[in-house]
Amino acid sequence: MISVIFDLDGTLVDSEPNYYESGRRTLARHGVPDFTWEQHARFIGIGTLETLEILRERYAIAAPVEQLLAEQNAAYLELARAGTETFPEMRKFVERLHAEGIPMAVASGSSREAIDAVLAGTGLDALLTTAVSAEEVAHGKPAPDVFLEAARRLGAVPADCVVVEDAAPGARAAHAAGMSCVAVPYVPATAHDPAFTGAGLLFRGGQRDFSAETAYDWLCEHPAA
Repeated sequence: MISVIFDLDGTLVDSEPNYYESGRRTLARHGVPDFTWEQHARFIGIGTLETLEILRERYAIAAPVEQLLAEQNAAYLELARAGTETFPEMRKFVERLHAEGIPMAVASGSSREAIDAVLAGTGLDALLTTAVSAEEVAHGKPAPDVFLEAARRLGAVPADCVVVEDAAPGARAAHAAGMSCVAVPYVPATAHDPAFTGAGLLFRGGQRDFSAETAYDWLCEHPAA
């Protein structure tokens, strides 16, 4: 039986603006005052911890990465609880899969607390009851660990799983896990990335082009369906 594993940020919900702002505030507090959206965009799809490890080294920040992570998570949760938008067609897709009894999970680079807050705040927690944080596995994306753990919790064989992703590192992680991928690039200009062009289904225009009906019809043709 087919199972569907969703990335969270940038795929189900438009949380990247909140991640950018929480990261910008954290870096500014530690002497990096001009972190831009363009700089942030290079880390879309990479877990918060891995991102902060890179930025800490790049900017020679003295504070330990654990402190930076705690500060950014606190700032992010404040922003997320104030409001996070679910992409309408993605909600429709999740609702259709739930109605059809197709097993689903979330596999995200976010912290467990952030995942739970966003799912609860958007009401998606009633539909997506299995979730894995990169904090719970050895390696974040582009390693396949979060997707393999999600499959394990669903009792699914990786080859029978389809990942829905918005970022190239996540698409690479899906491929490494031996799973098919529906790619919906958060930044449409990155649709030419080989990680996306090798996806089973690619919506080149990102969320603007994503169709719940098209994605569902494609799933029905999957060998595991």
